[in-house]
Amino acid sequence: MNRIPALFACLLACALLAACASQPIQRKDGSHSVHSFSIKDLAKGDVDNVIEIHQQEVIATLKTLTLKLYRRNPGEWRKSGFAGADEAAAALFRPLSHWHLSPQKDLGWETALRAAWREDYTADRVKALMGGLLIMHMAAFNHQTEFYLLTEVDAQRLYNAARNTEAVVWKLATARNLRGDLLLLSNGADENGVANLSFEREFGKLIGIQDTLARIIEDKSNRAIRFGVVNVATMAFLPI
Repeated sequence: MNRIPALFACLLACALLAACASQPIQRKDGSHSVHSFSIKDLAKGDVDNVIEIHQQEVIATLKTLTLKLYRRNPGEWRKSGFAGADEAAAALFRPLSHWHLSPQKDLGWETALRAAWREDYTADRVKALMGGLLIMHMAAFNHQTEFYLLTEVDAQRLYNAARNTEAVVWKLATARNLRGDLLLLSNGADENGVANLSFEREFGKLIGIQDTLARIIEDKSNRAIRFGVVNVATMAFLPI
């Protein structure tokens, strides 16, 4: 009977030593993703930590894209009544701190993604687009923000989210109004004609993260992904 507390203490010590041994990545902005040890970490497997890291990267990339789109399209954050791009972007992601209680997670992501491209849409197109992408990608994680040994994540949902994102990238680059103007500006060129493909790179990162995680989960669950594509002409998205 006395072996159980001793074993628990040993596991705790090992976890603490492992946490102390790892060195944080030195990023340009001074940030790091290292977190202090929590007792909840004992209920996580290696794949659970991998899932959480991938989700954090997905959210970080969505935040970057949202801010870039607001700065490129300042008229959109003004429609929502914000004082600037940073404030508008921060407001969109604020519900993540209590996502399981937020009514935002229950909104229809497909409706939001289609609304952003309607000619008669007068509201904030960036909010509709990026809000739809946020809800869709969170739905791919079953709207969870923490993952444990018994948590199930569906590789098919992750794969479908990546394909839907590809369709959104195509629409962002091609959707125009009746005058021929792009509904939302993204990639462009400077005064010297040099292309700025920063949006393409961020969206590519987002798609790559979901595809990589889908492969990891597919291997773990031994459930094969059914490959599919989105009909970009009709924006008939794959289910999440």
